[in-house]
Amino acid sequence: MENPPENPPEIDDTVDCPQDGDLPDIIDLVMDMGSSPPLARLESLVETATAYAKAASSENTQNAYAKDWRHFTSWCRREGFDPLPPSSQVIGLYIGACASGTAAGDPKRGLPSLSVATIERRLSGLAWNFTQRGQPMDRADRHISTVLAGIRRKHAKPPRQKEAVLGEDLLAMVATLDHGLRGLRDRAILLLGFAGGLRRSEIVGLDVARDDKSDGAGWIEIFSDKGVLVTLRGKTGWREVEVGRGSSDLSCPVVALETWIRLGRIARGPLFRRIFKDNKTVDVERLSDKHVARLVKQTALAAGVRSDLPEGERALLFAGHSLRSGLASSAEIEERYVQKQLGHASAEMTRKYQRRRDRFRTNLTRASGL
Repeated sequence: MENPPENPPEIDDTVDCPQDGDLPDIIDLVMDMGSSPPLARLESLVETATAYAKAASSENTQNAYAKDWRHFTSWCRREGFDPLPPSSQVIGLYIGACASGTAAGDPKRGLPSLSVATIERRLSGLAWNFTQRGQPMDRADRHISTVLAGIRRKHAKPPRQKEAVLGEDLLAMVATLDHGLRGLRDRAILLLGFAGGLRRSEIVGLDVARDDKSDGAGWIEIFSDKGVLVTLRGKTGWREVEVGRGSSDLSCPVVALETWIRLGRIARGPLFRRIFKDNKTVDVERLSDKHVARLVKQTALAAGVRSDLPEGERALLFAGHSLRSGLASSAEIEERYVQKQLGHASAEMTRKYQRRRDRFRTNLTRASGL
């Protein structure tokens, strides 16, 4: 449905409203250069340039970098430092505080330290923010690199991978959903996300048809006798993902999609949308990617996946990435086809997603004569 009712009921699906990061005032920068066009014209140019600058990275990345900058500047205010210009010594102190758990304020509060991966992400966010302000950060400076090396040596832990949702698990998860509008939508999300090996941002970024003016990440095209072609915009350009029909209607992602599109009356725009509390009215707004993570977690717990573990541990095992790794682990097919479906540049990256692969296929111990 393209237009919501005049007095719509409350929306049940929660959506986080991102906040734009604090960016430097481009008008001030141009004015400082001396001669400039009339102010009205300059504002128009700035608006256009800013829109393209924001399009250079995904919304999730922008939100993360904005959060990094707010965290750093808040810490600087508390400690009496100036965030600008970038000081390698100050940044070294900051990441040390992040690693020790004191970056949030009072060290007696016992706040957990940030992981090495989070600290490295914070550095990337700071580097981006400093660059946008025309004052690049030297990440290779010894005051930063040496502290970071020490943090890695002392705090680095093996990566924790999300549990893969295998084919039989997914069928059990889908069976926990009802046949109302919300259940039909979520069934299509799970089946398409699994069969396509899609990231959660790619799932919710899809449009029902191609629209060059859309803010989405791609679109679908259904071929009635074969499957659905998913066209995605990735970090390195566009790619196509082929999702074939399943062996039965209950497990077929194409049937699930066709049912959702028909009963949800989706003619154009976002493919997956929020639904009002009446479970009968589809909103025009795109679904949040966090819904996919919640959906995978909730249905996996409801279906009893990994019931051998306590519920607290099980809740930490599943997320949106469980669908992507599940396809890589379940598909009994040549590795190169899985690599292509996931859009990986290397087979080594694909192997990181394959939880059930034979890690001892090549036995160098016996090959060496032992």
